[in-house]
Amino acid sequence: MQLPNKLYSYENSTLALVPKVLKEIQSGPVPVKELYQRLRPSLIDATDFISVMDCLYALRAADINDDGEVFICL
Repeated sequence: MQLPNKLYSYENSTLALVPKVLKEIQSGPVPVKELYQRLRPSLIDATDFISVMDCLYALRAADINDDGEVFICL
């Protein structure tokens, strides 16, 4: 996970992706592949998607159901 510091600006950090993911899933569960496709223009690398999903899961802000859909827990 890239946090804002001297090397990474906020815009290039994982934290900048958190509100984008939450906005995409606020209306209902979204399949992981579709969520990735929606966020792809904002990502530098595919690992950025994994990092933001790990962050949201650790914060208990998002989870995934048995159908492979990401949903908001807030």
